Amino acid sequence: MSGEPSPTFLTDDEEEEIDVGVPIKPIMNKQGVLSKWTNYIHGWQDRFTILKNGTLSYYKSEQDLAFGCRGSILILKATIKPHDFDECRFDVSVSDSVWYMRAESVEEKIKWVEALEQYKSESGYGSETSLRRHGSAVSISSTTLSTASGSSFRKGRGLKTKVAELDTYRDILVQQIEKLQKYFDACTVSASSDSLMTPGLSNNYSVGEFFPAGLSACDFRGEALTFKATTSGVLTAISHCIEVMSQREEVWRKRVEREAEKRKKVEEYYKQSLKEAQESSTKLVMMGPDCEEGPHSAMKEDEFYDAVELGLDRMEQEEAFRARLKELEPLSSGLPRQIHPLNSEIERITLEQLHYARLSVGEGGWELFAEDGEMRMYKREEEVNGFVVDPLKAVHTVKGFTGHEMCHYFFSPEVRNEWEMTLEQMTILETIAEDTIVFLQIHKRIWPATQRDAVFWSHIRGVPDSKNPESPDIWIVCNNSTEHSSAPNSNSKYIRMNITVSLTCQTIIKPPKNGAEITRNDLTCKITYCSVGKN
Repeated sequence: MSGEPSPTFLTDDEEEEIDVGVPIKPIMNKQGVLSKWTNYIHGWQDRFTILKNGTLSYYKSEQDLAFGCRGSILILKATIKPHDFDECRFDVSVSDSVWYMRAESVEEKIKWVEALEQYKSESGYGSETSLRRHGSAVSISSTTLSTASGSSFRKGRGLKTKVAELDTYRDILVQQIEKLQKYFDACTVSASSDSLMTPGLSNNYSVGEFFPAGLSACDFRGEALTFKATTSGVLTAISHCIEVMSQREEVWRKRVEREAEKRKKVEEYYKQSLKEAQESSTKLVMMGPDCEEGPHSAMKEDEFYDAVELGLDRMEQEEAFRARLKELEPLSSGLPRQIHPLNSEIERITLEQLHYARLSVGEGGWELFAEDGEMRMYKREEEVNGFVVDPLKAVHTVKGFTGHEMCHYFFSPEVRNEWEMTLEQMTILETIAEDTIVFLQIHKRIWPATQRDAVFWSHIRGVPDSKNPESPDIWIVCNNSTEHSSAPNSNSKYIRMNITVSLTCQTIIKPPKNGAEITRNDLTCKITYCSVGKN
């Protein structure tokens, strides 16, 4: 052993480097505002998004955290794909469910994608982090081998330390053997000369006189005990090394098994992802933003020309449809409105809208959120069948007009094109009565949203002011979506809107001085416009 280099073993510190030497990047939760594609009507909407515990969830805003999330996806089973052209966009999909997300900047998008990928890689069984955690749980330093070796091992003394101890024991043994060998040689020389056995010699001598010069006498029993203790230490150190190597072999065997299991799962995920990628390449999600016109369209060349031909066919169908609308004669039953099938619905919704319009601030959940001069905007939160409808109310005053004049201008089809700037075509489908008409309106398209239309009845009436009977009547025009046989919702070019709006006008007269005649300068009209979700 003196001339050969000692074997190289790992110390406890080096073993710790195997387990935790590679810094474990902590899995960080992430939250922030991302734009999420909702549908063709609302397009991209800001949503407060949270990545936590392997789940991606989104809320309408940060203030809505207490009301629960609107949707969530398990990242372990999700596919994260950055967009090919839009540098700020990435898609998260699980089976047929796809979330189209968009960050404010490229840097923010990269942070989100990295966080999602880290969660995805660290959430599976047999990941690197879990292997390190398993390795630390089976740490050799937690095993007590013996009183001496166990305490020394807990102090951080590993295999290399034990090998150094063996070298020390070897040097001690060499010295002890040399000392004992000299002692035995001296005894042999003395015995051969018979100088110790001559009779009649005086006993007044020291043991050292019978040894050669330079050789001192030794305690043979003490040297033997020392030799025995040294060999015992050698055997203990060797046993310790063997046991440590056996335990280390077991640890690495378990790691190899975990790595094999991890590799098997990765191969399964790869095959599944490859299959999903092949399926997604053969079909295009027709409701996603990639099918819209624009520079980021994912449609192939043949699909593009097919879409152009389809678009031309739809244009021809649209022209024919509009021509039929122009030639359409409005229906008129000639019967009183009171016996019309829509009469009960007209009465109920008109009175409901009048009630909403006359509620003051603080009543019915209305809250002021915007103000500009005499105009005030109110809102209240409301959900209908799980959808947020966000009702709005606007209050304003104008001088020089009566409430009847304002409502007539809002109701009359003869002047509607003068103030409705989004209107492309208007058709009267049915005249139920002089105060009730069923309209079909086609609105101009605002790219990239799909063009919209609406079929609704419009009703105008005057209502006495219950709070002040002497004041002029309150006038209201109520528009509410309905269905009509002359305009079925089967034309795929348009998205049929579902509306419930009302315009309520109240005339306020300021009495002139000195009994003068009332002029328009003395008139003020209070206008209340409500847009409330239909139940």
